[in-house]
Amino acid sequence: MNTSVSIFAEIPEDLHETLTKYLENHPNWDLDRVFAASLSLFLLQNEGSYGGQTSTDYRACSRVYLETLFQRPD
Repeated sequence: MNTSVSIFAEIPEDLHETLTKYLENHPNWDLDRVFAASLSLFLLQNEGSYGGQTSTDYRACSRVYLETLFQRPD
């Protein structure tokens, strides 16, 4: 992942509480890593539903997803 872009999003309070608990119990993960993994997985799972995605886009999403899952803590 060479370039990062900040995203501001409002999420339901219940989801925020669950995410906070998850991050407390998994110190190797942070909010950015969770969002990158979640968003890339969503795009991979829904790649055929909007028809405009190329194989290059799919590979890019796959790369981000796998790098996010398997990155080592700094």
